[in-house]
Amino acid sequence: MTTIVDVARAAGVSTATVSRVLNNHPQVDPRLAATVLQAVKDLGYRPSRVARSLRTRRNRVWALIISDIRTGYFFGAVVRGVEDVAYEAGYSLFLCNTDEDLAKEASYIELAVAENVGGVILTPSGPRTDLSPLVDFGIPVVLADRTLPGQQADSVVVDNVSGACEAVTHLLAGGYKHVACITGPLTTTTGYQRHVGYGKALKEAGIPLDDSLVRVADFRELGGQLAMQELLDQVERPDAVFVTNHLMTIGVLQAIADAKLAIPSDIAVVSFDDMPWSSLLQPPLTAVAQPAYDLGVESARLLLSRLEGYKGAARMVTLSPTLQVRGSSLPKSRVAARHR
Repeated sequence: MTTIVDVARAAGVSTATVSRVLNNHPQVDPRLAATVLQAVKDLGYRPSRVARSLRTRRNRVWALIISDIRTGYFFGAVVRGVEDVAYEAGYSLFLCNTDEDLAKEASYIELAVAENVGGVILTPSGPRTDLSPLVDFGIPVVLADRTLPGQQADSVVVDNVSGACEAVTHLLAGGYKHVACITGPLTTTTGYQRHVGYGKALKEAGIPLDDSLVRVADFRELGGQLAMQELLDQVERPDAVFVTNHLMTIGVLQAIADAKLAIPSDIAVVSFDDMPWSSLLQPPLTAVAQPAYDLGVESARLLLSRLEGYKGAARMVTLSPTLQVRGSSLPKSRVAARHR
């Protein structure tokens, strides 16, 4: 059976373009439209009446495109927040995972256009994320957790700068002098902003930024582990580390254990992301708790308002994180007292 993918391949265009042509979208180049229609004729393509019926129910289905499902609890809570609002309002979701891959992300955006979804909630993989297929087809989009340079879309984010700054300030106030930072890609707003918050805390404390204490990894376990190993191999190793997501924190904890170092007597640890297991570790992990469920809820509410007719300028909702102080970052004075 011939599919829309076969037509797109024969015409040398995207599936989104084929969908636009078949749905008589006004912003399709006439030459492209002719090529697509010729491919449709040559291949004998007939759109499924069932599929077409589903696509015309545009305002009943949303696409939720996230950057990495392996972040587990965080995006799980985001998804639940989106779903609760969507379901209550009579909408359904389909979930896509991009693995931080721009090509994979683009294919899912094309799928959203081809299926004529009512709206999209998207966590961008990077600054080169292309929203134009959605914009061109008039599909409202909300950015969740990350933003894009110059983007004109609604967005919901966590105040990464203030959360990171509070975490590092907490370590400095506890007497730690050489606080390292392991952050995610600086091309993502989350990685960049948490690094900015780290630098802001140092500046406010009158401490110059030392690049030898900063590592840029990939938001994943192995990246965090390798970065921590590098820091521990330095002649002057850090006495504390701020890690900008929980997956890298797992790698960091592994590297510290492999080096047979103790937390916090040898090195204190603070993570950006508070997981259900954080309080179960020994010692319990100090972490910046993100309002992940609320992030999903607010993203869905913004999308819902667009579908209900809001035509105003792009809006940004900023949510506040909370520092959960636990044993992994005890002040140095209390650590010393324990060992007397």
